[in-house]
Amino acid sequence: MTRPPARLSLVIPCYNEEATLSACVAAVLAIQDDDLSLELIVVDDCSRDRSHAIALELAAKHPEIRVLRHAVNQGKGAALRSGFREATGDFVAVQDADLEYDPRELRDLLEPLRSGQADVVFGSRFMGGHSHRVLYFWHSLGNAFLTFLSNMFTDLNLTDMEVCYKVFRRDVIQSIPIQENRFGFEPEIVAKVAQRRLRVYEMGISYAGRTYEEGKKIGWRDGVRALYCIFRYNAYHLPLPMQLLIYAFIGGAAAVVNLAAFLALMALHVPLVPAAALAFAVAAVANYLMCIAILFRHRARWTTTGEILVYLAVVICGGALDLGVTRLLWAAGYAAWLSKALASLAGFIFNFLGRRFLVFPTPLVHS
Repeated sequence: MTRPPARLSLVIPCYNEEATLSACVAAVLAIQDDDLSLELIVVDDCSRDRSHAIALELAAKHPEIRVLRHAVNQGKGAALRSGFREATGDFVAVQDADLEYDPRELRDLLEPLRSGQADVVFGSRFMGGHSHRVLYFWHSLGNAFLTFLSNMFTDLNLTDMEVCYKVFRRDVIQSIPIQENRFGFEPEIVAKVAQRRLRVYEMGISYAGRTYEEGKKIGWRDGVRALYCIFRYNAYHLPLPMQLLIYAFIGGAAAVVNLAAFLALMALHVPLVPAAALAFAVAAVANYLMCIAILFRHRARWTTTGEILVYLAVVICGGALDLGVTRLLWAAGYAAWLSKALASLAGFIFNFLGRRFLVFPTPLVHS
């Protein structure tokens, strides 16, 4: 039985790509035939060169092309968000305008989707069997580390989390809210695909990477952001022991803030008691902000005011628990240091559980 032709929407984020945009579009259009029709959505992210003008010229010649333009530069993730929203094909894929990836391989990536086996198909530059330009060792090491860490958090066994070629059923990608504006899109979308228990396939692809002299844009800051995104978009869904481990880092950082603030206030000749109280308050604020940014999701159940009040109640109860346990153990004959250490452990666990189940009890509706 002959299967119906497929329609693929290709979102092409574009920023200062006048040197390669025309060649990219030509290579993409060349894969179109009676079995595969295309919709090309070029999203110009406020380029400073002729990219937008070139995109409009191409759209005038080819009815398959639509051009969107951002009034201000926002980043690749923002461009993809705009393009995904406008897609109308059966399937949606990403095509960088710099020709590092070969559009002919999109037909292979589509097969698991067209056969009904997959919801999402990722390409992989590292599975072997295809040509791969040899470039930066430290980049490849960083990519492997980020993929490994992402796999730990998502429980997927991908070989290339940061790859551009990701192909989706249109209903899948349009149902996933994208928050990242830059290259953080990659770990974010992998996290959200994993959380939805979608059927994910991976296939080897070729890669003709660019050097920085040739226009490569991703840098070390994007690697740091990717690391942050892996924590941000996965942490809430981890088992409690892993969340507790992450909270240990947050608590440790807050303790450092507490000590630094206390020493700074003492250096300013603030009396000991108010200095300790103010330092504790600063650390509590830092802890709250890190919980929102890294481990828990903001405004999950409460209004902002309600959330802060619940948080303050947990902090006060945690302080009271620490003091009460210390006094109780000391009165029972334990050494002062051991009494305080055990009380701190009890307070740490109480603070984590209080934040997890009282302050931030449920994730956002669309995480």
